[in-house]
Amino acid sequence: MTTSTTTLASALGKARAEGRSALIGYLPAGFPSKEGCVKAARAMVEAGCDVIEIGLPYSDPLMDGPTIQDAVHVSLSNGTRIADVLRTVEGVAASGAATLVMTYWNPIDRYGADRFARSLADAGGAGTITPDLTPEESGPWREASATAGIDTVFLVAPSSTEERIQAVTACCTGFVYAASLMGVTGARESISSGAEGLVKRTRAHTDLPVCVGLGVGTGAQAAEVAGYADGVIVGSAFCRRLLDAPDEAAGVAAARELAAELAAGVRR
Repeated sequence: MTTSTTTLASALGKARAEGRSALIGYLPAGFPSKEGCVKAARAMVEAGCDVIEIGLPYSDPLMDGPTIQDAVHVSLSNGTRIADVLRTVEGVAASGAATLVMTYWNPIDRYGADRFARSLADAGGAGTITPDLTPEESGPWREASATAGIDTVFLVAPSSTEERIQAVTACCTGFVYAASLMGVTGARESISSGAEGLVKRTRAHTDLPVCVGLGVGTGAQAAEVAGYADGVIVGSAFCRRLLDAPDEAAGVAAARELAAELAAGVRR
């Protein structure tokens, strides 16, 4: 059991005190291997990531683009289970980064909401991102999370109405995840022009930090998003570096190098 958890409030607050956006990196548990995920995530933290999202691999990912689907396929082929996800969280949280689990609702539901929240808290996890859990159905999970002392992060999108943004932000603790574009995850040539407007609209409804994900893959893009968001979320670009590496050690080094480039971007 981890003795002290770095919370999202402290990780994001520290970045804000330094006058910059937080850098949030994502990797699926069990990718490129169970141990390799912890090594890569810790390298990303050492190079400047403030928060790490650990993906719980799921066989039917609605929101994931081809790169993350490929990474999740590797993870599932490695036999990654919820126990492995929790061990990964423990290993990453020990680095001092606030560590979240990003998961679809079904695995939590099957495991048991109260049990999952307690287990995640015991592993040193700071909270969850649940992209497919709607505000209307989130009551029991928010209650279980609050009891366990972990944060609940939900998503707003460019298509969200003002009423929807209000409903989603009311369910969030820690931060609000602003999906910069409609569609699935993946690094893009340019960041959607709607992202900045979405952040502004979201801030009208909440005092929580608003972090932008979907599409960021370079230091220049990170700097651009950091100009208007409280946090910059990068997932597919890290997965791509690990997928393209000739071996695990090279993949970890490539993830570290990308994290350093992105960290320099959010500090510009």
